[in-house]
Amino acid sequence: MRRRLRELFEEIRTIPVYRYTALVVAAVLVAGLVVLVRTALHEDRSCAAGVARPEESDECVGVSTSAFDFGRRRLADTIRAVARENGTLKAGTYVSVALFEPFTATDTDTMNDVLHELQGAYLAQYAANHDDNGETPYIRLVLANPGATGAYWERAVDRIAAMTKSSDRLRAVTGIGTSTDNNKKAVAKLTRLGVPVVGSSITADDLANGQQGKDPYPGLARVSPTNTDEARALASFAKVTADRALLVYDKPGDPYTKTLQQAFTTLLKGSPYGSWPFTPPADRSQEGSTPNTFRQITDLVCDTDAKLDTVFFAGRHTQLRQFINALGRRGCQSRKFTVLTGDEGSYLTGDSQLDASALQHGVSVRYTALAHPDAWLKNAPATGGSAQDSAELDRLLAAAKAAPVGPIGTVALADGQSVIAYDAMQLAVHGVREATPAQRKIPPLSDVGLQWPQVKGSLRVSGASGWICLDVHGNPYDKAVPIVELTPKGAARFVKLAWPEGRPPSKECLPPA
Repeated sequence: MRRRLRELFEEIRTIPVYRYTALVVAAVLVAGLVVLVRTALHEDRSCAAGVARPEESDECVGVSTSAFDFGRRRLADTIRAVARENGTLKAGTYVSVALFEPFTATDTDTMNDVLHELQGAYLAQYAANHDDNGETPYIRLVLANPGATGAYWERAVDRIAAMTKSSDRLRAVTGIGTSTDNNKKAVAKLTRLGVPVVGSSITADDLANGQQGKDPYPGLARVSPTNTDEARALASFAKVTADRALLVYDKPGDPYTKTLQQAFTTLLKGSPYGSWPFTPPADRSQEGSTPNTFRQITDLVCDTDAKLDTVFFAGRHTQLRQFINALGRRGCQSRKFTVLTGDEGSYLTGDSQLDASALQHGVSVRYTALAHPDAWLKNAPATGGSAQDSAELDRLLAAAKAAPVGPIGTVALADGQSVIAYDAMQLAVHGVREATPAQRKIPPLSDVGLQWPQVKGSLRVSGASGWICLDVHGNPYDKAVPIVELTPKGAARFVKLAWPEGRPPSKECLPPA
């Protein structure tokens, strides 16, 4: 063996220099080719700064800090406005707030929600940076995408957590627009990591603190009432007795529908009729076979005593539309019925598959909205909110049609999403600034969520949707609930403000113990 090595060494030593050089060059080329092959086999999955595509998906998920629009052209104008505002901020003077929404959603209703919440959050950011008498820190808005269905919530949450420890200085998360299981998991991990969260349009009771006296989501605050409070407000408005109503509900349900069902069941205690279930597809935006179930249920509704005239509906908007269509074709056309439901009813105004003729044949639909642009225009109560607070958002919307505020695309307020997202961002800004110590520019992360129990009385947030006075668990106390009716033409008509406590809060707006 040693002899063979010596021979090999002698052969190499006698190779002319030019041949040795050629061998070296060939080796380098081979190594380079290997690198190129490896690169080709491991394609770059990044989409933009902070955003990438998982191995098994083409969705761009993570937290975007640029003008990247997630491939959704409808969002582009507003996202450019956000990037432009962020670009004016100097390092060390701002904190970041993440808007957590499914920016790569594919269904129309969800995309409408995302656009409207993005617009509302941006307008609140702009107002905080320009209209607050120089208060600091300034607010940088970043966009957190957990994917169309929230399947990649953990990637987004982990990125957010990392940004709390970097020069991004992330100090709060807002949005979390719908009450889904994935959003529930995201909120649980964010709050477990000490990241304050301000929910915009989440209403599920089990995505809130204070149930059975427990706080499973420390640092969570919300600007929308729980389903229970919405149901109480609806009951105080409708004054329906249990013997005149029945319940149709989603089985097995999701966090939103389950807690709405429970709230309605409490209201209907003593009803002579059982609650009637339906089973939708797992993806509740799909049509499925539920139209057949609803046709059968409406036949049974016609079999009830003639004095029954109200149906409480605990379900998502696709199934709600299907039920209304079926009820419009009922056999007992001589009887009139009112359908009462939660804030999913707001989607009906943009649903082209709604059979508007049902609303011309003895069917009325009323629902609890998160907010409505007409709620404070006429006969507004002396407390609980004001026309002035609502008009401030209108002023910003007018300015956002052009530079320097906009443009931000077409804005629609009727579904309440822009209004409630605007208020959620206002609350996040309030928490950040109240947690900032004197002579300091940036608040400690752990102190922001500690501000929520003090948001009451003179420290309340005067939102465009009404006063935001939080209890010790971070839930809004006696929040204004607009009751909205679907018109025969499929539009939303504001009816009246209702209140979980049966009346507006006192001028002090101090939740009881």
